[in-house]
Amino acid sequence: MRFKRTAFFLLVATLTACGPSGQQGQGFPPAQVSVMTVEPKTIPANFEYTGQTLGSREVEVRARVTGILLTRNFVEGGAVARGQSLYTIDPAPFAAAVARAEADVAGAEARLGQAKRNEARMKPLYADNAVSQKEYDDSASAEAIGDADLKSAQARLTEARLNLMYTKVESPISGIIGRSQRSEGTLVSGPDVLLTSVTQIDPIWVSFGVPDNEQLRINSEREAGRLELPKGGSFEVSVKLADGTVVAQTGKLNFSDVRISGNTGTTDTRAEIPNPKGILRPGQFVRVTLRGATRPNAIVVPQRAVLEGPQGKFVYVLSAESKAEPRPVQVGEWVGEDWIIQSGLKAGDKVIVEGVARIFAPGSPVQVAEPKKESGKK
Repeated sequence: MRFKRTAFFLLVATLTACGPSGQQGQGFPPAQVSVMTVEPKTIPANFEYTGQTLGSREVEVRARVTGILLTRNFVEGGAVARGQSLYTIDPAPFAAAVARAEADVAGAEARLGQAKRNEARMKPLYADNAVSQKEYDDSASAEAIGDADLKSAQARLTEARLNLMYTKVESPISGIIGRSQRSEGTLVSGPDVLLTSVTQIDPIWVSFGVPDNEQLRINSEREAGRLELPKGGSFEVSVKLADGTVVAQTGKLNFSDVRISGNTGTTDTRAEIPNPKGILRPGQFVRVTLRGATRPNAIVVPQRAVLEGPQGKFVYVLSAESKAEPRPVQVGEWVGEDWIIQSGLKAGDKVIVEGVARIFAPGSPVQVAEPKKESGKK
């Protein structure tokens, strides 16, 4: 009986120490916590999207003249330089046309020379009234006709030489060449037939879409003074591959459409990235990060300091009486391991960041331990 009575009194003592309100009583020591003092600061604001790479220039290669393909002068899928010969079309018919045009020019030059000599002889005779007006006019007209015939022949010669030059199909740009659409011995009918394509990959373009609702949010935060964009919208653009590798080269935005796509609800945006080693290839899906914006006077706290309650998110703030007082907060985006606090905290507030799990109830007394390195500071 004495043992049961002793156990009863111990139980009553324990319940009394806890107190009817559920707070820590004098029977338990204050929880050991660490705090950080809220200090507004400027932090970077990055934006990340899913994008796809494409060549900065994609050119279709077509022949300018009709003829038989004699040779293919490249390796499919390899690198080609601007002006490099890609195909050779049989030049024999075009060489013959050049020779014929050269002969026509020589004949026209001879006829023009004869007409000039006749006109030179007629001029003094006409001055002495030794020939009629008609005879002199005929000699002058013959010279003018000869000059026109020569120019026409020269134009045909120029055209023939161009056609002969066009039998060498050259690459219009430097880049990576695709698969050949025609093989040797095929008759190609000029520009109607696609021979191959060349894609320039240095620099390379990355296309991505900015959601309309996010664009509205960015504009709202900028107008409220919570966000500052880089001057002229000159974001620094970095690219991350599917395996998590970050490409060393960074680029700049070079296009943003004024229209919003009715299918995707996004604004088509494009960036240009240097690609000297050819790491990026057209068609890759990548993660695009825009850097250069900042959030002035931002308040950030570690994610572990933000708790979830029935009324939403809150943090524990150290009161003047060294008690853990709950403070409702509105959070924004994550920045590394921190939350951006949009409202609920002000400069000078002491937020409990370590030991929140030891707090028995709101308003419980706490004891501040030795300060630790704050993860919110970079």
